[in-house]
Amino acid sequence: MTVEPTLAMRLQFLVRVVRKECQHLSTTDQRLFASAFTSEQTAQLETDPELAERVEAFVSRFGRLQDTVGDKLLPTLLAALGDKPSAAMDNLDRAERLGFIQSADEWMTMRKLRNQMVHEYVEDPTILTSALQTAHAYVPTLIAAAKQMTAEIDRRVWA
Repeated sequence: MTVEPTLAMRLQFLVRVVRKECQHLSTTDQRLFASAFTSEQTAQLETDPELAERVEAFVSRFGRLQDTVGDKLLPTLLAALGDKPSAAMDNLDRAERLGFIQSADEWMTMRKLRNQMVHEYVEDPTILTSALQTAHAYVPTLIAAAKQMTAEIDRRVWA
């Protein structure tokens, strides 16, 4: 199946971006979670700017990769496959059926988690600690979904 040149160029661009974002998230994840992240560390965020920057980088990179994959790469990939991209949940259901993601519900859980890390950052250290630990556990799932989609694009020689 061939795709129109502008769609192929968009896919090529998104594959490059997603691969870089996967690498950046992986690096930040390894640095932040070299040991278990604790509520004691969360309490130090206001007095430890280096730790605060690592947390901020992790939250940002987790959210950015999820946004790029779910809101940009997936709809573009579905269009290249001849599907009409639609509402996010419908796209995620289709991605699950195609084997690009493990679970649409799990993806939505990661989305809520991302929002929780961003909005609860200042207010509740306990929620932030839990959200960071849970997001860390989801990093392999998020990266696997990105790799699954980019591999599909590579397989079809669209990138």
